[in-house]
Amino acid sequence: MIGAGTGPLRILHLEDSDLDAELIEAELETLGHPVTVERVMTRSEFAAAAVAGRHDLILADYVLPTFDGVSALGIARQQCPDTPFIFCSGTLGEEVAVEALKNGATDYVTKQRLDRMSRTIVRALAETRAREDKRAAEAALQALNETLEARIAERTRELAEANAALQEQIAERERVEEALRLAQRLEAVGQLTSGVAHDFNNLLTVIAGNIEFLERAVTDERSKRRLDMMRGAAARGANLTAQLLAFSRRQRLEPTPVSLNTTVVSMRDLLQSSIGGAIQIETTLQDGLWPALVDATQIELVILNLAINARDAMAVGGRLTIETANVTVNGIPARPEQPQPGEYVMISVSDTGTGMPPEVLARIFEPFFTTKETGKGSGLGLAQVFGFVKQSGGGLRVDTALGEGTSFKVYLPRVESAATLIAAPPIDCVRARPPGSKPVLLVVDDDEGVREVTATRLSEAGYAVREAASGLQALASLEGNPCVDLVVLDFAMPGMNGAEAAAELRKRWPAMPVVFVTGFADTAALRQAGASGSDAVVLKPFRDGELERKVAGVLAARRPAGVRLVSDRAKA
Repeated sequence: MIGAGTGPLRILHLEDSDLDAELIEAELETLGHPVTVERVMTRSEFAAAAVAGRHDLILADYVLPTFDGVSALGIARQQCPDTPFIFCSGTLGEEVAVEALKNGATDYVTKQRLDRMSRTIVRALAETRAREDKRAAEAALQALNETLEARIAERTRELAEANAALQEQIAERERVEEALRLAQRLEAVGQLTSGVAHDFNNLLTVIAGNIEFLERAVTDERSKRRLDMMRGAAARGANLTAQLLAFSRRQRLEPTPVSLNTTVVSMRDLLQSSIGGAIQIETTLQDGLWPALVDATQIELVILNLAINARDAMAVGGRLTIETANVTVNGIPARPEQPQPGEYVMISVSDTGTGMPPEVLARIFEPFFTTKETGKGSGLGLAQVFGFVKQSGGGLRVDTALGEGTSFKVYLPRVESAATLIAAPPIDCVRARPPGSKPVLLVVDDDEGVREVTATRLSEAGYAVREAASGLQALASLEGNPCVDLVVLDFAMPGMNGAEAAAELRKRWPAMPVVFVTGFADTAALRQAGASGSDAVVLKPFRDGELERKVAGVLAARRPAGVRLVSDRAKA
């Protein structure tokens, strides 16, 4: 394509000679392309016609009667600088031609060699098109650069916003982790505090009860004053333990059906942040996993504790594997921590660390035993895991090899079907006893001294008292003879605690009333265990006949109309 578009080639021709104009236009026909020629001869005509975009090419004679080609070139460069300008003259010498080119002419042709006209025009149009294409490319590149800069600026802004959001997330995670560490420290302190408070309350119950018994036998004033001082000291001790319990806000284990697969998945981020990025976490979770009967909060702490121990055994990084499975144990346990035969939900925490020699493996569950440097470990972590798992009715197995790693397998009881629990048939204890019998109470407490004080006070109040040292003993005693009017049950006991014992009692003997005796002031935990109001709870150490009053109140509330207890008849 010769012209700027698809139409004919538009030429502005400055020529005063009709003959020369005719010869030149005849030569233009050799281009093989349609041509339209606008011919002018004067300055004014040329200036009017030389408009940008109107012509594709300018042909100009160099010498005219009232005008010259140099002036025409100047007008063209000013009014239509992008239109190629070619001189066509019979008097154009080489020096003049060179000067014309310097002044901006595109090319020149002598009238003596018009045969070169076509090639010169084609070359001039090609050069013009090339310049236009170059300018278009430069403009497009400039536009692209400007757009690129804008995109870079936008992307930089987006990255800055993302970085700010990431920093905020990091800060929030650090805050949460710090809160978690604080909660764990408080948990440890609370656990120690509640244990100490519980033991002190048992001791104070024995001390205060025996002071009360001694006061009945002592007659001299000096001894009475000393007993009074002892009673005051015991009361101050009770107040102190009450303050400790208020700080710890301790609850006993609360076993509930727990999906260990869900627990592991929800803890993954916490575990990764706790053990560091150098250790890879892998999980193998069994489909159709049985629900475990376990305290949901405590099992999370067990998994975290085992993961941190595994991290400490892998000083240069490694792999931590957490696995769950349904397991049936058939063999008899060879070590105290191993599970009894039965069906369990198993969760294992394995590492690729240093492993343990036999002498260390034999002592890992001992309290305060640790192989870590001074200040790096308390030696209580695995002891706590052991205590929790055994109290939950499960067990542990440890597989280890020096240089290969260690695997802790935790076995937890599965949730049994409620359909297997069959309530015992009701027994008419009124007909089973002789007329005029005393109400029968079952006192359940693992502490022998506390149990003796409780039983003595209730016996002196006119009741027949049976005793049991644990929740299991209480259930066995009731299986043998369920004719008991009320159970006085310690809330905090090892193995089956008071809450669990009360739950079993209500399943088998739904009408059996229970009064809880506890050193814990945690009303929420007592309420969950079935304590209906403050009348069903007696705090240790006993104060001012509170035990006798609440026992009598519960019995009075459940006896049939027209029936009086032994204590009522004694008052009549």
